[in-house]
Amino acid sequence: MNKIFLLLILVTSLFVNVFPANAQQPPTPTPTPYIGKANCDVCGYCEGAILPGRWQDCRRCLYRGFGEGDIDPSSNSTLIGLPTPDPEHFYTDFGCISTLPGEFATAVSSFFFSIIGGIAFLFFLYGAGVVATSRSDPARLNYGKRIIYGAIIGLLFALFSVFILRVISTGLGLPGFG
Repeated sequence: MNKIFLLLILVTSLFVNVFPANAQQPPTPTPTPYIGKANCDVCGYCEGAILPGRWQDCRRCLYRGFGEGDIDPSSNSTLIGLPTPDPEHFYTDFGCISTLPGEFATAVSSFFFSIIGGIAFLFFLYGAGVVATSRSDPARLNYGKRIIYGAIIGLLFALFSVFILRVISTGLGLPGFG
């Protein structure tokens, strides 16, 4: 048994020395670095496909380093080099939304203020319609005037509440409001 074991070790060492597994290979030239290329960017454009409808706006939001103007998608640099989108902005159906507190508060307040302005304008038109169709009925005329006054006062209240909020937050030194 010892002789077989010794013979096995001798044959194994012979093969290891005759056929070295880790022999040094001749040096090969260093390959040029490969610039990765994505199939699609985050905004939904895929190379060779149809350009999505709001792609230019999305690209301006997420890829701020590629310029502000419109670019030609065939020379799209958002696919070359695998760029990372801006981590502080998201493009949604409402537009470009920032995750920075100051920019987010400004976007939300402008959105709600535009809604408040639109509602005030609709009530102003409704009050004007009531006044125009009152046909010298004093109760209906007063009702229309109250609607118009309420729309104007509501709009002024919204304007001054935003103004007061900004004055207080700037005075307290809250970040993102000054």
